[in-house]
Amino acid sequence: MSEFKLHPQLEKDGIWLGDFELSRVLLINDSQFPWLALVPMQNDIGDIYQLDSCQQAQFWRESKRLSEAVMALYKGDKLNLAAIGNMVPQLHVHHIVRFHNDALWPQPIWGKLPAKPYSEQQKQQQIAQLQQALQPHFQVVAEY
Repeated sequence: MSEFKLHPQLEKDGIWLGDFELSRVLLINDSQFPWLALVPMQNDIGDIYQLDSCQQAQFWRESKRLSEAVMALYKGDKLNLAAIGNMVPQLHVHHIVRFHNDALWPQPIWGKLPAKPYSEQQKQQQIAQLQQALQPHFQVVAEY
């Protein structure tokens, strides 16, 4: 089995928090929304149907864990999930916490606002909170 390789755009935009059994969890570096991506650690997979049935079931369990954790942490009004993949072909599912009072509610966020990266202090705070919330489910945790 070859070593897992994260797409360069996900590497650039994401902050690795840790790995579930199947998937890598990334915090997207845009402070305007609590935004995470779940990436199955399988090379050359672009769509969910390409995972075998056991992997699909595991992926959805991990998505549920991530969803529950971020909604409990951020107390959002809605959680948007999306697996678009038109720009980044590697399978990844966005988990975006939305609020009735966010800058784009009720519109989708895609292509509307330029990303606003976290300050170093904000980034460290987000990493700590998310890793604490997800720690029980991680197989490997990123160190900062």
